[in-house]
Amino acid sequence: MRTVIQSILAIAVLLLAYLLFESIQEPIRFNREVKRRENATIERLKEIRKAEEIYKSKYGAYTGSFDTLINFVKTDSLPIIRAIGSIPDSLYDLGVTEQKAIQMGIIIRDTSYVSVLDSIFPENYSIDSLRYVPFADTNQFFLGATELETASKVKVKVFEAHVLNNVLLHGLNRQLIINYNADREKIVGFAGLKVGSLEASTNNAGNWE
Repeated sequence: MRTVIQSILAIAVLLLAYLLFESIQEPIRFNREVKRRENATIERLKEIRKAEEIYKSKYGAYTGSFDTLINFVKTDSLPIIRAIGSIPDSLYDLGVTEQKAIQMGIIIRDTSYVSVLDSIFPENYSIDSLRYVPFADTNQFFLGATELETASKVKVKVFEAHVLNNVLLHGLNRQLIINYNADREKIVGFAGLKVGSLEASTNNAGNWE
């Protein structure tokens, strides 16, 4: 009987030790996985921001459509302007500007074009993946664009791309996600990662910056 009791106690001690170990390790694993997913997602949001800013530089506004944005990066091009020639010292001393030198034919501006994809993304970049949240299967980022009017009546073009933690952290411990969301709400006012804003002009900042 004593042997049986000792065996049961030994098993109980091992079980409690395991549960204690898991109670310590689970948050550690959770935080490690959160960091891994957030780092990949932040990089994707930076790529979306880069594409949006190039799009606006050409068309004067942001787009709220991934189809439009991805097609732009795939098929559109950007002008590259370079100056050929230089202002001689004799004319430079007389205050001749580059614009004047162009009018005089001393400097010639040559325009060439480079694809948007090649100019802002690394070689072999999969641009079709731009819309998808890393580690979240086929879930896509929210993307929106609009025009705001500031207090001084200035109209400002803005865009926003975001993903909620409930999507980004899907599959992890539910209670830890709830706790993490509460903390993020207190710190940055948003339970997820986002770049830009549809409510205020933020210079396209990310909420991790």
